[in-house]
Amino acid sequence: MSDGVELIRSGTPVFRRTALALAAAGFSTFAVLYGVQPLLPVYADDFGVSPAESSLALSLPCGVLAVALLFVSPISEVLGRKPVMLVSLFASALLTIVAALVPSWHGFLVLRALTGLAASGLPAVAMAYLGEEMDGRSIGLSMGLLVGGNAVGGMCGRLIAGIIADHASWRLGIGTIGVLALVAAFAFWWALPPSRSFVAHPMRWREVPGTFGQHFRDPGLPWLFAEAFLLMGGFVCVYNYIGFRLLDPPFSLSQTAIGAIFVVYLFGTMSSTLTGEVASRLGRRKVLWLAITVAIAGILMTLSQSLWLVVLGIVVVTIGFFGAHSVASSWIGRRALRDRAQASAVYLSLYYLGSSVLGTMGGWFFAHSGWTGVVAFVGLLYGLALAVALRLSRLAPLVPAP
Repeated sequence: MSDGVELIRSGTPVFRRTALALAAAGFSTFAVLYGVQPLLPVYADDFGVSPAESSLALSLPCGVLAVALLFVSPISEVLGRKPVMLVSLFASALLTIVAALVPSWHGFLVLRALTGLAASGLPAVAMAYLGEEMDGRSIGLSMGLLVGGNAVGGMCGRLIAGIIADHASWRLGIGTIGVLALVAAFAFWWALPPSRSFVAHPMRWREVPGTFGQHFRDPGLPWLFAEAFLLMGGFVCVYNYIGFRLLDPPFSLSQTAIGAIFVVYLFGTMSSTLTGEVASRLGRRKVLWLAITVAIAGILMTLSQSLWLVVLGIVVVTIGFFGAHSVASSWIGRRALRDRAQASAVYLSLYYLGSSVLGTMGGWFFAHSGWTGVVAFVGLLYGLALAVALRLSRLAPLVPAP
């Protein structure tokens, strides 16, 4: 119980409904955002742009989302968690369908930017919803399931777009993703229980900077925010440019084969759920740095000239990244004792900013030093993330460990 309100516990029917709803939401958001990723080489060829320019199809919506999160999250404090998430899911799905029909590169980018704006109503608000509604011992598992939904959405979006682009057109692939996201939005609407612990309050916009600023005075939260930036930036670099490498000799894979490689996101689903549960039992500070170390090992494996070792390296990177992200994101909900939506918004703003800025920067390293340059850049980012995780391992908890 929390202030007389019964919190959601794992194993109950309401937990299963909540898990279904948020998995559908994560699926929708990541499918519309990251379904374009295997198509970056197609965009470069179709529109006559460079690899770095083609990455704007992903970096631009992520950059807009990163900024919009800081404004949408406080709105959910007034309007409620579920209504904001619903609008986000339906709008992003419809914009994705429209984007598939736009003929010009710049028009497509405008629609992608608007999709990022629409999608901003889901990530931080969902984290805040879990932080408010879940029992302390269930939040790690529930956050893992949310991140797992992200992984499935990212995998299916990439896989569907890659296969359809190879056999029909990339426009049909993106349109299909938009339709599936619309179905997921209806599933979310039906399944998610209304908030029981949420209390609406008027938003005084002059106070918003102060509510964000208080989180940076905490000795732990700024380090977790830094993890979001470094981890997601490096992960997106791997997936942005691995397609370019695999299209070229000695691999010379088809677009369908490259899309099929994204099935490894299933390992991210399992990793996020399992790691979230393990972290709830053993403590996040004991698990975070181990997950990052796993990701670094995977990054190094992708330097191989053997296709199966490269694919295995992508699997290992995916396991490490989703495990680390699951731990760090659930830690935010436990570390922020007030204004959780804003704390989640800062974490995810830097998460998507890393995807946007560092994901595009990776194109410079690819253009000048090929895949070796990308690995060196990502290795640097994850080395810094490991140092931050070791710093967090020595952080004294504010509340008893779950």
